[in-house]
Amino acid sequence: MELKRVVVTGLGALTPIGKDVASYWQGLIDGVSGAAPITRIDASKFKTRFACEVKDYNPTDYFDRKEVRKMDLYAQFALIASREAIKDANFDEDKLNRERVGVIFGSGIGGLQTYEDEVRNFVQGNGTPRFNPFFIPKMISDMAAGLISIENKYYGPNYATVSACATSSNAIIDAYNILRLGMADVMVTGGAEAAITNAGVGGFNGLRALSTRNDDYKTASRPFDKDRDGFVIGEGGGALILETLEHAKNRGAKIYAEILGAGMSADAHHMTAPHPEGKGAALVMKNALQDANLQPQAIDYINVHGTSTPLGDISEIKAIKQIFEEHAYNLNISSTKSMTGHLLGAAGAIEAIASILAINNGIIPPTINHFTDDPEIDPKLNLTFNQAQKRNINTAISNTFGFGGHNASVIFGKY
Repeated sequence: MELKRVVVTGLGALTPIGKDVASYWQGLIDGVSGAAPITRIDASKFKTRFACEVKDYNPTDYFDRKEVRKMDLYAQFALIASREAIKDANFDEDKLNRERVGVIFGSGIGGLQTYEDEVRNFVQGNGTPRFNPFFIPKMISDMAAGLISIENKYYGPNYATVSACATSSNAIIDAYNILRLGMADVMVTGGAEAAITNAGVGGFNGLRALSTRNDDYKTASRPFDKDRDGFVIGEGGGALILETLEHAKNRGAKIYAEILGAGMSADAHHMTAPHPEGKGAALVMKNALQDANLQPQAIDYINVHGTSTPLGDISEIKAIKQIFEEHAYNLNISSTKSMTGHLLGAAGAIEAIASILAINNGIIPPTINHFTDDPEIDPKLNLTFNQAQKRNINTAISNTFGFGGHNASVIFGKY
């Protein structure tokens, strides 16, 4: 069976450094930090009191009050990002076969604030079972995909992926596979997350995963820096419109990039720690290259998982050196989490967008907040520290790795 070619024709983003794709990209190339004191909760008693929140977010700018009451924040973010991507794709709505349009949209955690609110109300009500009738649909992590299809009357394949921080990369990969197998013509895909809650911040603090640099939060996300002390939690959503090349060409769509291949793997090592030698991370990039039928030398840029954790950053660098060998020194490598923070289940989507826009604009977004070299990280690698760099980019890999050892890589190419 001949697999169909798949292209990207629409982008949407709601991030801590920009509430649409244009402002997000400008924030990336300008090296803007999205970190600030937490406003969603009273974080005064937490070890970490800052995060990368979506700034000045008012749900009634996007939804009427009745709709807001029915949706968790993560689902709101998903709908907003998908609306921008669908508008960007510029479909002729009268000619679109909605039975051939699907939605695969993920969230690593789903409606965490909703869950907290309902359990708190139950406990404070002395155990009297008065639950909001929208409790379950607001909480479950597949609801974003459902809401996107309901809003747009898309009747094709519809579900969510859940693989922690690899969630939206897995969503993109599944959408890609459905399209290349000919099971749909168009897929809306991506992810959203809204876990800056008491349980979210407290839980990640309990894991000792978050930076506690409260006195210098703007520079707290420091991928590959010797003094990194954990990631900065973020929130938001990212959406991509994928189409078969045939469908996109037939309707005269603008094409941002082509998906050339994708890989998946497991660390099979630990619940939260990466494999110390980067075994799963190396395997997922190897699998993606094989799927794309590309040699390592074909890659120009890697948007790394790069969370700013002591173990994770070193593991990923080891994996890159294993797979790319001498070509590793010809790569540009950067972690955009240094600016956006870690959007958990939405990370893969917004980082895929960053990779695609890097190809389109010939600019590598930087890894900001680098102050001190880590002796365990090869200084000859180009980690694009502190300033964006111009480069002709034909191919880029977007890496995401999740708790549980879930790894996903997507290769985008210039069309």
